[in-house]
Amino acid sequence: MKNFLISLLAVLFGLLAGALLMAITGHNPLEGFSYLLEGGLKNPERIGNTLATATPLILTGLSVAFAFRTGLFNIGAAGQMLIGGFCATAVGLSFDMARPLLLLVMVLVGMLGGALWALIPGILKAKFNVHEVVSTIMMNWIAYWTIYYVVPAYFKGEFLETESRRLPETATLKWKLLSDIFGGSYINLGLIIALVFVFIVGFIINKTTLGYELKAVGYNRHAAEYAGIAVNRGIILSMLISGGLAGLAGVVQYAGNASSIQIGILPSQGYDGIAVALLGANTPIGVMLSAVFFGLLYSGRGFMSAMTDIPPEISDSIIAIVIYFAATSILIERLLRRFKKPLSEKSKDPAGGKKVQS
Repeated sequence: MKNFLISLLAVLFGLLAGALLMAITGHNPLEGFSYLLEGGLKNPERIGNTLATATPLILTGLSVAFAFRTGLFNIGAAGQMLIGGFCATAVGLSFDMARPLLLLVMVLVGMLGGALWALIPGILKAKFNVHEVVSTIMMNWIAYWTIYYVVPAYFKGEFLETESRRLPETATLKWKLLSDIFGGSYINLGLIIALVFVFIVGFIINKTTLGYELKAVGYNRHAAEYAGIAVNRGIILSMLISGGLAGLAGVVQYAGNASSIQIGILPSQGYDGIAVALLGANTPIGVMLSAVFFGLLYSGRGFMSAMTDIPPEISDSIIAIVIYFAATSILIERLLRRFKKPLSEKSKDPAGGKKVQS
């Protein structure tokens, strides 16, 4: 409950700051927020697009949150996502098989690609105590340049050298029935996959011995080792799971929301996953709600800018401020304690805080 309240206050402060920025720049905050909400929720199509935008954010948020819960800071979700998406795309462009089997193979290969990309930082952390922030950032750029070379060399697009060939319809997560329900939006099977993994990750963390051991390593590595938990194995396994989730985000992005990979671009969803995890208090359900909120902001800002002269950077500023308050949750905790203390003292004093004359 406390974490939920802190996240809610972080969102509230971000929206208030956004309103202040609109007012300072001469715009009507109520009008701006009205169009922002309309842009993401006006009709079934826009709702579908908001959910589709949120889908990879759910998975990268889960990736970062899982690492956080086990004491690791995975900054490499962008690279792991890129490699996972590329592996799935390579399978989709190279093999011809029944669609259900092909999609299953693409999902598994994409997760494996992301997991193996995270394995290297995991081993470096476990065996040589190399900080995972440094190693995962370096792996991001190795992924960037690997895709930059491999896609034009082996999977070059028919018309553009800066993107891969487009996946055939049978190798995408697009589902016409689901799209039609949401007014022709680009929502796809990736959303269902993401929701399934929200519950899988929650079950692993909260209901299994493995989750307990990994959390113990995150809380206190030395105490966990003293208790007989294989710390190094836990670190490597945690990075594998985290990387696999990021790789799956790449599958739903490049085979669901899109149908090709562009070179020279690190997917922003990998870095946004850090913000999603922070705002979601590193809990699976919190990550899901946080991702939908970010999806709403990203989907609505274009409509807000089109209907008014409010720049889309206002929406980016709201996101940045929300992240700031979510990251500095300790300050909000102190603020809550300061308000809670006088109320609790007043409730304990039967005289309402006044001294009783004898």
